[in-house]
Amino acid sequence: MPARSLRTLCAAVLLSGALAGCSSSLNQSGAPDKGFLDSDGTIARVSVADRGDPVSFRGETLEGAPFDVRDHRGQVVVVNVWGSWCAPCIKEAPALQSVWQQVRGKGVQFIGVDTRDQNAAARAHQKRFGVTYPSIDDDSGRVLLALRGTLPPKAPPSTLVLDRRGRVAYRVLGPVTRATLKGLVEDTLAEGGRPARTSAAHASRTQQSR
Repeated sequence: MPARSLRTLCAAVLLSGALAGCSSSLNQSGAPDKGFLDSDGTIARVSVADRGDPVSFRGETLEGAPFDVRDHRGQVVVVNVWGSWCAPCIKEAPALQSVWQQVRGKGVQFIGVDTRDQNAAARAHQKRFGVTYPSIDDDSGRVLLALRGTLPPKAPPSTLVLDRRGRVAYRVLGPVTRATLKGLVEDTLAEGGRPARTSAAHASRTQQSR
């Protein structure tokens, strides 16, 4: 996506500081009984110079495999918070899978964070929409707790795009569209750097687990 188009896309909210400092500028008027955000797709951008510390979280996927976001330093990581009970999450599922299919070989990793859900219902959602990227089972809320200050308590649906250093580059509150997500990912990829195949930290943890 051209830089000018992306700037227009992100004109709703441009951040010069940490995301936590602008929460009052973002639409968070989701229905309290449902627990998901208003579907306006509000975008927040953090300039490269003002990004904070790398995001760190880990957990088990819906299939029981370990996932640690630190293992993907050197890649652009898309973090999508969702639940099978969340209507806007259902709406955006095809767009997420479509973009994943287009960028998965370009140094990008997608990870879902399934919140307040039942494993069977979540896996049925994945099967229904042909979702092939992993999702962490976060029924305990540990991942969302690790993302406090970055995401509001009523997180689904919301999406973070992390740069190659693991820092938040973009945040979308509400369902994301195919064109928007692809543009944000491509913009973050264009910032430079090379994809990391396997981080030193990941190699160390792998050896320790044997």
